[in-house]
Amino acid sequence: MPEVRKKLLYVQTSGVDTPERLYAPFVLASTARAMDLDATIYFVMKGVTALKKGEAEKIKVGSFPSLKEVMDQAVRTGVRLMVCEQSCMLLGLDRGNFVDSARVVGAATLNDLVLESDGVLCF
Repeated sequence: MPEVRKKLLYVQTSGVDTPERLYAPFVLASTARAMDLDATIYFVMKGVTALKKGEAEKIKVGSFPSLKEVMDQAVRTGVRLMVCEQSCMLLGLDRGNFVDSARVVGAATLNDLVLESDGVLCF
């Protein structure tokens, strides 16, 4: 019987107004993938603003690469990015406003992800 891969979920609530808080879930999720763990980042509330097209390119903190570079690296390793549809509605954002690697999903998806995950971290 094949071994079941452990799953980690990162919930990002902070948005572009607090750029220093945006890096952690991408770095940790990429590290999880390097450890052969499944990793998903779910963006909710202001967190969805980090995935708006053109926003990640504007964010660079200290000597770190831009948020776009860190995000692209995470996606290349297999990190899944999910955007809360209800948060989009709350903030008046169109579903087509996000980076191509992000999937807009319903609120119930977050509940399912939490129940299926072996660990959950919130930012």
